[in-house]
Amino acid sequence: MGAIRKLTDNFIATEVDDELLIVDLDGGELFSLTGTAKAVWEAIDGKRDEDAITELMACGYEGDEAVIAKDVSALLADFRDAALVAEATV
Repeated sequence: MGAIRKLTDNFIATEVDDELLIVDLDGGELFSLTGTAKAVWEAIDGKRDEDAITELMACGYEGDEAVIAKDVSALLADFRDAALVAEATV
């Protein structure tokens, strides 16, 4: 599994108070991220893969690690489907 990077040409993002709003420029889908979803987005740095992001979330938030892994995977899948992120090429 490769590092995950943001496809910055495909979206615009702005922060309002504690909420991060991301608009998919191709599909027009709006993502409103707060709490852990926002933390996952902020952890996407082009260096971490899904496992590293999951580990980071498990260290920062209480909960069953398997549930955290499932939630991170689902959120990243949503981001991939909207062409907001992709695996970094080496």
